[in-house]
Amino acid sequence: MRTGNERRDFIKQSLFLAGAAGVLASGLAPIAARAQVVSKPVRRPDRYEDSFIFERKPYTWPGNKTLAIWIAPNVEVWNYDSPVGVGVSPNSGNTVPDVINYGWREYGLRVGLWRFADVSDAAGVKATVALNSLVCEHYPKAVDEMKKRGWEFMGHGTTNSESLAGLNPEREREVIRSVLNTIEQATGRKPRGWLGSGLVETYNTLDILAEEGVTYCGDWNTDDQPYPMKVKTGKLFSIPYCMEINDIPLFIRKGYTGEQYYRSVIDQFETLLADSKKQPRVMGIPLHPMITGQPLRIKYLQRAIAEMQKNDAVWFATGGEIIDAYQRAHPTG
Repeated sequence: MRTGNERRDFIKQSLFLAGAAGVLASGLAPIAARAQVVSKPVRRPDRYEDSFIFERKPYTWPGNKTLAIWIAPNVEVWNYDSPVGVGVSPNSGNTVPDVINYGWREYGLRVGLWRFADVSDAAGVKATVALNSLVCEHYPKAVDEMKKRGWEFMGHGTTNSESLAGLNPEREREVIRSVLNTIEQATGRKPRGWLGSGLVETYNTLDILAEEGVTYCGDWNTDDQPYPMKVKTGKLFSIPYCMEINDIPLFIRKGYTGEQYYRSVIDQFETLLADSKKQPRVMGIPLHPMITGQPLRIKYLQRAIAEMQKNDAVWFATGGEIIDAYQRAHPTG
């Protein structure tokens, strides 16, 4: 029979082993097999200039505002015969049809999105929608309703069951062009922005986007300000999307309550607002209608927007409006 101390030691050891196993299973453990090589340089993307924010020349947003905020709902569709997609319930066996998660995601388009619409209408702000192009085919009425509100549309792949990963340049160009053309036909305006499905890119994505006339991209969460990206032709700018307050990691992965979500959004806001006295900043609010559009959560988004609107230094804008203002402040790029 184990003593009390022995039992405690056994439990500690068991928890340690379980935790280590969990880290290994999650893919977060370091890859020990890759030994460091002194002479091998670090591969970097070479897609932007190195720039520290304290070195930059200050500027302001329109109306002498210092903090630009854009709201980015992701409006998406998924294949019923695919297990791929964010879920509210585990599907470790990749079972199809995955009815519980598919139905939960569909709730976003049927109900949750229209809670977003009510909140934005009441606040008088326009959203910038990351739109899967096949939403235009399967939910044209939803696209019409968003268009009526003057919301801006970004390309967001075809569905969220697939991404650009692994595509050769020709096939990737074909997909991107199709997404942009489909959204243009449905809305009357070609998207100026892009957010990859799952924020996935290939090594060629940025060049192809610029070639196809896209002027801003939210995939790169590297800064609090827009900045020019290096592309072969045309102009393309990165815009801060703010993954730290994305509702997927906060609600689904971390299990936040509505109050914790609200506090996180306001903490992000208050720091960026204070920082913007020295340098202008951008705050994105990434949303998914099946998550924050749920009855138990929507009021916390509404409260956050109302709180942020109290400050005169804040400018609520669309992604395109922010990039236009940035280019006016930086006419040489």
